[in-house]
Formats: sequence, C-alpha cells, structure tokens
Amino acid sequence: MLWLVVLVAAQMMVFNYIHLFGYATPMPYVYLLLLFPLDSSRWSILLWGFVCGILCDFVSMTPGIGAASMTLVAFVQPLLLRAMAPKDALEDMQASYHTLGFWGYVRYAGLLTLLFAITYFLLSSFSFFHATDLAIAFASSWALTLVLCLSIESVRGSRHGEREN
Repeated sequence: MLWLVVLVAAQMMVFNYIHLFGYATPMPYVYLLLLFPLDSSRWSILLWGFVCGILCDFVSMTPGIGAASMTLVAFVQPLLLRAMAPKDALEDMQASYHTLGFWGYVRYAGLLTLLFAITYFLLSSFSFFHATDLAIAFASSWALTLVLCLSIESVRGSRHGEREN
C-alpha cells in the first residue's frame, strides 16, 4: 500500500512534468508490479495493477490507458516471474537483484516495462500515422522507466540488505 501511494504521488508531482526532448516520459509506477512475490494470488495482482493504473490515469488525465496497461502487465507478471525464477526458488520469493541475479532481474524488469510501454503508447496514440514519433516516444520512455525501476530496486535492495546484517 505504501509503494502504491509513493509511486502515484511521485508520478503526480514529479514524473508527469518530465518530457525529455519532448518524448521521454518516465512512468515508474509499473515498479509496483515488480514487487509481487511468486506466491501472490492472481486476483490481487490484477486488482493492485488496475488500482494503480486508474489512480495514475486520474492524476495524469489519461482515460483508462494506464489502467489497461497495468492490468495487462499484472496478468503477465506471475507467468514471467515463474518462468524466470530459479527451479529451487521458495514460493514466497520476491524478484530482486539477489534472487534473480543482476542480469536476470534486468531481463525480468525490462520485459515487464517493455510490455507496459508498448501497450501504453499503442493505446494512447491508437494509430500508426506518426510511427516514427511513436517509436521514439515508446523507446525513450521505456528506457527511462526501466532505468528508474532498476534504480529504485537498487536503493530498496541495499536498504533491505542493511537490515539483514
């Protein structure tokens, strides 16, 4: 719940106003879906994804685009995490640099944020008339969102590691 509030507030107060080179807009609220452990129930992931998406739609004035994108990513997240988790992973495993390894986590986060960015930008443009602009906006926003999600995980992981020691 705290992550939902923090990510939506950050999106509302900071990230909605960032448009690097007129294209790249970070949307790190997708990080919420990266936090769900392996044993999470499917309906709870879908519900949290939809709620986060609809709240960001409300503050960003994008009618249903974030909710649809987040719900799709929430649907795919358990399948992708199960496919990428080590065979001997515990049922309550949460994806992180420590559990999946650095490149495993980058691949996991990259695929989920890629799916989110593709869905978000296809729904927001709903046409291919400006395909070059769409591709630049999609690729730059995806890269910026991925870097932010990896940075958040790095900070969260280092703090979690400090508590264990």
